[in-house]
Amino acid sequence: MSTAPVPDRTVYRLAGLTCADCAARFERKLKEYPGVIDATVNFGAAKVTITGTPPPVEVINELGAFDNIRVDEGALGRAVPGGVADATSESPAGAPAGAAPGAEQPPWWAAPTTVLTGLSGVLIAVAFGLQWLTGRGVAGQGVAAAPESLIVGLYLLATLAGGWRAGRQGLRNLTRLEFDMNTLMTVAVMGAVGIGYWEEAAVVAFLFGVSDTLSEYSIERARRSLRSLLELAPREAQIVRDGREQTVPVEDVQVGDLLLVRPGEKIAMDGVVESGSSSVNEAAITGEAIPVAKEAGAQVFAGSINGEGALRVRVSKLAQDTTLAKIIEMVEEAQEQRAPMKAFVDRFARYYTPAVMAAAVLITVMPPLLLAAPWQPWLYRGLSLLIIACPCALVVSTPVAIVTAIGNAARNGVLIKGGVHLENLGSIRAIAFDKTGTLTEGRPRVTDIDVLAGAGLGDERQALGSGDDLQGLEPGDGGDGTASGASPAARLAVLAGIESRSEHPLAAAIVTALADRNINPAEVDDFRALPGKGAHALYRGQRYYAGNVRLFEELGVNLDQARPLLDQRHGEGKTTVLFGTPSEVLAVVALADHVRDSSRWAIDRLGEAGVTRTIMLSGDNEATARAVAQQVGLAEYRAELLPEDKVAYVKALVEQHQRVAMVGDGVNDAPALATATTGIAMGGAGSDTAIETADIVLMGDDLTKLPYAVRLSRKTLAVIKQNIAFSLIIKALAVLLVFPGWLTLWLAVLSDTGATVLVVLNSLRLLRVGER
Repeated sequence: MSTAPVPDRTVYRLAGLTCADCAARFERKLKEYPGVIDATVNFGAAKVTITGTPPPVEVINELGAFDNIRVDEGALGRAVPGGVADATSESPAGAPAGAAPGAEQPPWWAAPTTVLTGLSGVLIAVAFGLQWLTGRGVAGQGVAAAPESLIVGLYLLATLAGGWRAGRQGLRNLTRLEFDMNTLMTVAVMGAVGIGYWEEAAVVAFLFGVSDTLSEYSIERARRSLRSLLELAPREAQIVRDGREQTVPVEDVQVGDLLLVRPGEKIAMDGVVESGSSSVNEAAITGEAIPVAKEAGAQVFAGSINGEGALRVRVSKLAQDTTLAKIIEMVEEAQEQRAPMKAFVDRFARYYTPAVMAAAVLITVMPPLLLAAPWQPWLYRGLSLLIIACPCALVVSTPVAIVTAIGNAARNGVLIKGGVHLENLGSIRAIAFDKTGTLTEGRPRVTDIDVLAGAGLGDERQALGSGDDLQGLEPGDGGDGTASGASPAARLAVLAGIESRSEHPLAAAIVTALADRNINPAEVDDFRALPGKGAHALYRGQRYYAGNVRLFEELGVNLDQARPLLDQRHGEGKTTVLFGTPSEVLAVVALADHVRDSSRWAIDRLGEAGVTRTIMLSGDNEATARAVAQQVGLAEYRAELLPEDKVAYVKALVEQHQRVAMVGDGVNDAPALATATTGIAMGGAGSDTAIETADIVLMGDDLTKLPYAVRLSRKTLAVIKQNIAFSLIIKALAVLLVFPGWLTLWLAVLSDTGATVLVVLNSLRLLRVGER
């Protein structure tokens, strides 16, 4: 069966992308171009992804010329069949497709827009000064009066300087009947000049230039948090190849190469330490600034910083597949997603702009035509209303806040995979936790092994401590060719044989503990796992089971002999694994998983952040679950849950609270994570599965990141609501001021472009939200 080829996708970095509404128009233009199947403009990351045959760069620049949107020549990409554009060799290490930062940009104060705006301000000041001197009668005291033509000329020069960029684009748009802020401002300035309002025209152009400069600076600052991720990993790596050291671009490093990392250097690639020991700062990946000890066999990540020792690292991933590259790619993709509030704003703006433009036309022509009112004042009012017609502040209110929050979270070790997840997390009231690996360390250790009485063993159980040496006890039989009546070592060897075939974390702990007691796994046949219950296998024709109490109850095994021991271990907060046949229990193994030091702190902080309900969901027994819940400060828990039980319980929580988060390891809890409104995975560093399955990933194995993520999400929601409310209120007030004639042109500029700058600055406050 043949499959249709996947269309090429090409990514370009963009320069001049400062208006979210203009970005949407640019996207529509690209989609209409022949050969383009789809186009997506990522305003936050300042890039465009084109599916199909991309237009030439010159054509892309022409399509974006209405707002000076252009391809960043320093970050051109190349298409990959069925894939995303690959970055050129200029890309930083580990950067995703097309992620080159581009050519060096001049400082904001040296940018042409800033220089022209400054010149406009100087000319306006000189013109005002000359007017003031003339008005004060200085001319009659021996100083010549400034001719009006000079003052008018200064105002016109100030208008050209301040409005050069917007006016040039506005005139081009006007010929195409395309209306955006540049077009509306150009019409308003031309109208003011046409009716002799020289000062108004100059001040409008100057203020628009100021707001343009501040908007570019503010949005660039918001994007800087993402660019800082791109610059984390080095572009070159020191490797040993063909027996000699050499420096190569990270794109040329292959899996299996030996990477040399000297003290103080950044690690260029993901890999496994082959030799050497050191401490490594993994803050770029996990957000945790405390260095982590690394020695042979330990995993290291691109972008982390080596400490005092030299390391030799065997490369395990290509540059585009490293954990850092995945983080950057996920963050950029997250910024492309339309959050619910963004969708509302887009729908509102679609109807708002044409309505205000129609109102501007009506307010200009209706009073003179119907009431014989003079044309000039109503034309002035219409021009004022035109300026506030563009909803720039409203359109930018959501994306800038989301870009800032997602970038801040990524720097602190929290990967949020979209604005919708950010909004959902900000409004949750209930969080469900998996126990093992989330609230606990996830590394259970065997504390007790009790072999129960059986044929040939007397009437008392035998407790085997870690110091018992059973090497001399070889597996025997009890007369029936099985291990039922055999020595303790024989029984436990069969248990080790079953658990060695299992992938459950408890199984690995049991095998390790038995190996420490010199008991090696017996050869078993027909192994079968029972998810949520245990496993079973054949040994010398007899079926043996290893699993929880529920499994043996379903088998109909009489647990009277084992019950006192089980009650004792469960009362101690331990997990038990029973081993036996379909007719009797032969041994009980007790395990304990230590509660994380951070769990109780995190639960307390979540309550302070407004989460009203926290629940622990565990497959463990009632007593163990209760003991862990008490240690971490949880009043509510559910025990002995199968994976499908967890899914059902999360569904019930969603029905009750609408928005619920589930915290797990991203692998075993995948169904429950997918069922919750927001799935949160622990310890995503180095785990591709966790990054792919969860909506939010705590990159470090650290639960303290969760309260920070909740606080950041709630703060982001508050900022977005503030931005939307502020934008709408300013617009409404400005429109009301039009009718009595109180809205001047320069005040209209302040009401719109000033509101845009304030909205962006308000969003940048999210950069200050940190852990505490």
